[in-house]
Amino acid sequence: MSSVNSTGPSHPLTFLLVGIPGLEKEQFWIAFPFCIMYAIAVLGNIILLIIIKTESSLREPMYLFLAMLAFTDLALSTSMLPKMLTIFWRGSREIGFFSCLVQLFFVHNFTTMESGVLVAMALDRYFAICHPLRHSSILSMPVVAALGSLVLLRGVIMVAPCCFLLHRKAFCQHRVISHSYCEHMAVVKLVCEDTRVNAAYGIFVALAVAIFDLTVIIVSYTMILREVLKLSASDTQLKAFNTCVSHVCVLLTFYVPALFTSLTHRFGHSIPQHIHILVAHLYMLVPPTLNPIIYGVRTKQLREKIAVLFQRKGN
Repeated sequence: MSSVNSTGPSHPLTFLLVGIPGLEKEQFWIAFPFCIMYAIAVLGNIILLIIIKTESSLREPMYLFLAMLAFTDLALSTSMLPKMLTIFWRGSREIGFFSCLVQLFFVHNFTTMESGVLVAMALDRYFAICHPLRHSSILSMPVVAALGSLVLLRGVIMVAPCCFLLHRKAFCQHRVISHSYCEHMAVVKLVCEDTRVNAAYGIFVALAVAIFDLTVIIVSYTMILREVLKLSASDTQLKAFNTCVSHVCVLLTFYVPALFTSLTHRFGHSIPQHIHILVAHLYMLVPPTLNPIIYGVRTKQLREKIAVLFQRKGN
């Protein structure tokens, strides 16, 4: 086999992405709803970013974190869907070795970043509801910027070693990836050498992110719920609940399929592979598609700004 570097580990020049194993004939039609979801995600998240950037009244931590989430959603979906559509519609299955590593890095980095942004948003809601008088002083602009930088840095530090470890490995003659994008464990399976370190590090990153982030989120919302139940006025309780419902919906659409995919990859060998791949696609596409809709509909300030934006365009 041709290698990228004849003096180093044997790397294939290209990999072949299967798409959805077992649904090769159907994936041409499956691509249409995926494409529609991607279009909605791009349009919705760009609108959110424009509104938050142009409206000075939305310079609050909640909306700044929402802008981070919108940017992450755009990057996450764009890192895998355009190539996936070329596989489904044009049969263009080849992807270069280094292009595959780059895609792997971006997919897993932005997935980790999305989880980190959701943690930051949960903390914001905790301080806003449980410590309203200190909210603005605790989550000042420098603190929000520091949290955003920390989320980005964490993703890079945790995902970069996955690519580095793969680059140092020799690959076998078999270069077909049973996936529609370069997912870490799907690429690891093509390595000829011992991959226990790669697999162990992948599990460590997945568990570290999931356990830490979900713990912070669950604790935050538990304390929020206790504080809301202490409120005497029913309308105040309702307002607080409505503020958190959108966040909970976003959390469910991201973490439920993400955990299913992660656990299935390692323990759910009896689950058909095409089910696993489809769920992996959904957790990469459903949150970016639904997040702008959920926040646009449930957040009064955003709903009003979006209405004004489209009225201006109509005139």
